[in-house]
Amino acid sequence: MANSKRTLFLKRRLRVRNKLRKVNAGRPRLSVHRSNKNISVQLIDDVRGVTLAAASSLEKDLGVVGKNNIDAATRVGAAIAERAIKAGVTEAYFDRGGFLFHGKVKALADAAREAGLKI
Repeated sequence: MANSKRTLFLKRRLRVRNKLRKVNAGRPRLSVHRSNKNISVQLIDDVRGVTLAAASSLEKDLGVVGKNNIDAATRVGAAIAERAIKAGVTEAYFDRGGFLFHGKVKALADAAREAGLKI
């Protein structure tokens, strides 16, 4: 019985998130979502259930509307780091969801680290 791509993705997402929650209790979560057309990221405080900051390639001021490439991911990563520091958050844990830490997801994380966010 073969598992579908979606089933494997959901299993991987839950596995990653549960491992990270055990290790990084108390720190906000930097959650990434990547679609075929866009990439977005949220800084979430799971204790209060509140989104502290968010950035997406859909925002016109980033200049990458409708693009989902490494350049767009880099700009979104820098934007989320800037907004997180403005919100008073200097460190978070990186929740890649079910996505592999490669390509656009890695570029976003690296850009956030370079902009001063400790993840």
